[in-house]
Amino acid sequence: MATVSFSSIGKVYGDGTRALAGLSLDVVDGEFMIFVGPSGCGKTTALRMVAGLEDITEGEIRIGDRVVNGLHPRKRDIAMVFQNYALYPHMTVFKNIAFALKVRKVPPAEIRQRVESAAKILGLSDELERKPGQLSGGQRQRVAMGRAIVRDPQVFLMDEPLSNLDAKLRSQMRAEIARVQREVGATTIYVTHDQVEAMTMGDRVAVLRKGELQQVAEPQQLYEHPANLFVASFIGSPEMNLVVAKLERTDRGLRCQVGKQVLEIPAELARSRPELERYVGRTLGVGVRPEHLEDAALAPAASIGRLHGRVVTTELLGSELLAHVEIEGKPVLTDEVREVLADVDSTRITDLEAEARDLRSIFIGRFDPASRARAGDDVEIAVDLRRLHFFDLDTEAAVGWDAQ
Repeated sequence: MATVSFSSIGKVYGDGTRALAGLSLDVVDGEFMIFVGPSGCGKTTALRMVAGLEDITEGEIRIGDRVVNGLHPRKRDIAMVFQNYALYPHMTVFKNIAFALKVRKVPPAEIRQRVESAAKILGLSDELERKPGQLSGGQRQRVAMGRAIVRDPQVFLMDEPLSNLDAKLRSQMRAEIARVQREVGATTIYVTHDQVEAMTMGDRVAVLRKGELQQVAEPQQLYEHPANLFVASFIGSPEMNLVVAKLERTDRGLRCQVGKQVLEIPAELARSRPELERYVGRTLGVGVRPEHLEDAALAPAASIGRLHGRVVTTELLGSELLAHVEIEGKPVLTDEVREVLADVDSTRITDLEAEARDLRSIFIGRFDPASRARAGDDVEIAVDLRRLHFFDLDTEAAVGWDAQ
């Protein structure tokens, strides 16, 4: 296996469209790296440049100790798994997996050993004599992976391999691919637009936007410490609640003025984020994840603030109640937030614009299912003040920690 290094990589197409700008990143030996972002962010372009399917306009890509910019794809020692499987329908599973080895004139005995070994890892040992048309979607994807595994390449490249599967199969295959990657120990770059795949499968996640790397970190670090408003909005489902607030100083310390309501900032939080001092008297974006909001009637008193609002709707999901609560306060609606919404649900932009005009925000909270909050009710929300996020509304960068 090998490290894949991107050094100031750029891609500009003939019509002047820039797909990537200054991408610098090391995917270490044996790592499972996820590239994630909205459509058109450059993630697939980056993958195809590693594979040699796209020319590199600027910078340098190394696989191991070799610069591969001008190297033919066949000489890069990579294997690629596509979303459409690309299986030969007239061949058996065995022959599909073995095809590349046969082309390379690998001895028959070694071919059989490699194919049977890969089939065992993938749970395909009983399917080797069947043809693709007799297999489920998940099994066909396993065959595509088997074809990559038997080649024993330095790097695996996966381009949205689960996008053609239904939700249940995607869930099963996420765990399967992660297990196989760990077992094989292959350096892997996996491209997806699905943040659930990104957060559950990778050792690290690289978030791209408009051809630029926004943040690369372990999944939990990315979730808990987003570098900017784009990452905060893109990672998480439901997304982070974001509202415009004014930071003020009082005799007791710092507080956020949200509409006519106030959230006191705990002293330990203020001490851990001294950069907040520069924002006293200014507005900034304040964010809180849905799981850090609760029906105040059910919440412990420690380290919580309270916001009053009106329940717009609820979704009872068995283990939790998603409560959509309207509070007084202007929602954060920057270019970064707009871009995320445009990729997920463009109608939400119109809703947010209306909310901004009316100086009201819809917060989504993950309430305990025992909550009695229902549509039309006035409710008091408990906010875990220790888990607040702050963002500069001019630079859109996170305030208060080194998010990288």
